[in-house]
Amino acid sequence: MADLSQSAWITSLIEDFIANNPENNLENQTGEKAFENPLVGFAGGDDALFEDYKTHVGPFHWTPLEIFRITFPESRIEAGELTVISWILPQTSRTCADNRKQNRFPAERWVRARVFGEKINENIRLYLIRRLEGKGIQAVAPILSPLWSREISPQYGYASKWSERHAAYAAGLGTFGLCNGLITERGKAMRTGSVVARYRIPPSPRPYKNHNAYCLFFAKGSCGKCIGRCPAGAISEKGHDKEKCKTHTRGEILLGYIKENYGFEGPAKKGCGLCQTKVPCENRNPVRIQKNADCGTGQLDVH
Repeated sequence: MADLSQSAWITSLIEDFIANNPENNLENQTGEKAFENPLVGFAGGDDALFEDYKTHVGPFHWTPLEIFRITFPESRIEAGELTVISWILPQTSRTCADNRKQNRFPAERWVRARVFGEKINENIRLYLIRRLEGKGIQAVAPILSPLWSREISPQYGYASKWSERHAAYAAGLGTFGLCNGLITERGKAMRTGSVVARYRIPPSPRPYKNHNAYCLFFAKGSCGKCIGRCPAGAISEKGHDKEKCKTHTRGEILLGYIKENYGFEGPAKKGCGLCQTKVPCENRNPVRIQKNADCGTGQLDVH
């Protein structure tokens, strides 16, 4: 039977990891923390949104039940027995402050949070799975599955078999902005992760009715600050051009700049993050909405 103490236990595990685990650092000389106190949310494995993603993202996008059955083929399980555990890792104030000053390439702290910070995110996934398994609870981190891959969405271009941002949206943690970044109550300068567990936890409330509710551009017809922040010209009033974005974030010029100026390498995609900083939604939700207010024009209405 679902119990609120279960959500509190999971939340405390993730919060404790960020607060006290020495792995939460930027791997710089001072060993400063990579992320601030996290947000944690939960979505039911049978939430209709996950089926909707097959239409809006692509038929390749896993539901929680699909990835669970792939991982544990011997299990006889139904979607309602599963919970998607999602979390937000906000960038530190120092990292954001550094990146605000940039106009073409990301600041060193931002790149470290992308390269070494994602290692932390991966370790949270593995740590959570170990703690759940210690209680006899099966769990999987979809993005760590050897079968996870990037795909092409007929409607949106670059996509994948499991989207961490879409999991966070389902778990009530935030909505999408003009640049496709997820805007949370702590802003969109963050990273996000998730685990699917055979563990019944009450779903978190979704305090929004559509997938653009926290974006000033869609909610108020104003802002658009991320357009001018993009050094690749990949954001316009029409949205986010993923091809232009990829060309910049994985391009030789950016990678060469990072290696020459910051002295380290890592994944081919180092990130950029300029559209996530020096904007009204950097570290907060700029749109405060009533529970039942309709503040946007999104396609994925949630009631």
